[in-house]
Amino acid sequence: MESRCVLVNKSPPVVFVVDDDESVRSSVRFLLRTAGIDSRAFGSAPEFLRSYDPAQPGCLVLDVRMPGMSGLELQRELNLRGVTIPVIFITGHGDIPMAVEAMQHGAHDFLQKPFSDEDLIARIHRALAKDAKARAALEGHNAIRACLESLTPREREVLVLMVRGKPSKVIAHELGVSQRTVEIHRARVMEKSGAASLVELVRMVMNVESGVALSPQG
Repeated sequence: MESRCVLVNKSPPVVFVVDDDESVRSSVRFLLRTAGIDSRAFGSAPEFLRSYDPAQPGCLVLDVRMPGMSGLELQRELNLRGVTIPVIFITGHGDIPMAVEAMQHGAHDFLQKPFSDEDLIARIHRALAKDAKARAALEGHNAIRACLESLTPREREVLVLMVRGKPSKVIAHELGVSQRTVEIHRARVMEKSGAASLVELVRMVMNVESGVALSPQG
């Protein structure tokens, strides 16, 4: 049973094509359209940065050599901003040191021109799958954290002892309350977290930073 706290972004992915060569942009977009994949094209890195929303699922097909801000410079800027969109670099120069640098900075893939349509589409599908998996994990993590942070201070105290495997009688003794009160708090913890079992609740707590998830609210 999936927890109510796990939410997945259902927005369709977009492939962002950034290349100063208009013919390349047009041909890649045509290929993506025939494959049923939505895309947006930009003639420069700054143009892409001005309109890019990190919340949009997708991947980036990026030319390495461009006037002004190069593909590698754009990648570094995205890294500085904490953006983790998968990047597929394309180049017509076969610059191996450049490819190595791109991969060291987290590039998903590197493709040398000329490349086959099938190869590009296959790599894009892998990049989109990687992005979808990463976003689902992050959204699930954030949603679980929000659920746990919605607990009252007393419910958090009960939660901490629950995940340590302590029975209600022991929890009641340690907190100086009745066992009935503990049972009520346990039920509220399970309801707010959406966990179907204690095992699932423990797993949820392990998926977030305990210092944030369990610290008392001011």
